[in-house]
Amino acid sequence: MHHLTRCEMPWWKNLAIKSVVSLYGVDLSEARQENYSAYRSFNHFFTRELKESVRPILRDDQVAVSPADGVISQIGELDGSRILQAKNRAFNLVELFGGDLDLAADFEGGSFATVYLSPRDYHRLHMPCSGSLKEMRHIPGRLFSVNSATADFVPNLFAKNERVIATFATPLGKMALVLVGAIFVSSIETVWHGVVTPPSSDRIRSWNYEDHPLGLTQGQEMGRFNMGSTIIVLFESGRIAWSPQLEAESPVKMGQSIGTAVGRQNLRS
Repeated sequence: MHHLTRCEMPWWKNLAIKSVVSLYGVDLSEARQENYSAYRSFNHFFTRELKESVRPILRDDQVAVSPADGVISQIGELDGSRILQAKNRAFNLVELFGGDLDLAADFEGGSFATVYLSPRDYHRLHMPCSGSLKEMRHIPGRLFSVNSATADFVPNLFAKNERVIATFATPLGKMALVLVGAIFVSSIETVWHGVVTPPSSDRIRSWNYEDHPLGLTQGQEMGRFNMGSTIIVLFESGRIAWSPQLEAESPVKMGQSIGTAVGRQNLRS
C-alpha cells in the first residue's frame, strides 16, 4: 500500500484519485489544486493543501480549535484514567501512553476529544492552541481499521494500534496529541521530524525537546496522516470546557472552536 499510494504512473494514480473522489464525495473545490490529474500520486492528493480562505481559524489563546476535519468519535472528561472509546467501552490512559505512568498521571481526570478522519476529509493536522513541543513518542502496535464499527467492537482499539504522541506546554496547560494509525496508514509524519513511521519498530521510541523546544502557533500544521485515521486531543484536568453542542457523531472542521478555558467560561456564566 505504501508503494501503491506513491506510484506516479498517470493511469494508476488518476484512476485511484478519481475513484476516491467519486466514492466518498471529496470536495476538490476547497483544495489549492482542484485538478485531480495534477497530483503526482495518490498520497499527494490525499495530503492535499486547502485554500487559505476555506478554513478560518479562531485565534485565541483561551480557546481550543479542532485539529482536523472529521467527526467527533467521543468527547468529554476522563473517568480517572479511563477514556471512553464507544458506548459502554473504554480504555486506559496508561495503555494509550505505552505504559508511561508519569505521563498518564498528568492527564488523569482530564479532558479528551477524539476526532475520526474519513477518506473524504482533509488529512493534515493542526494545533488546537499555541504550544511548545516537549516530547514525541512512537508506540508500535497493530493497524486495525478505525471507524465507528471497530470502536464499538474492538477492545482498547486506540491503545492497540500504532500511534505517535506529541506533548506540549500551552496556555491551556499540558496538552497531548495522539495520532493513531489504522489500516492502510502507510505513515504518520510531523512537521518537525518528518516521517515517524515507517520504519516501524518493535520498541517504543522517544524524542525529548526540553532543551530545544519548538513553538507552534494555534492553527499551524503539526503533522499529517498518509491515509486516514484518528487524532485524540488531551488536556489536564480542570483546564478546558468542551463546547456543549459537541457530542459523538458531531462533524467538525479544522480551525473551529471546540472548547474554552475553564476560567473564561466561569467569568461568562
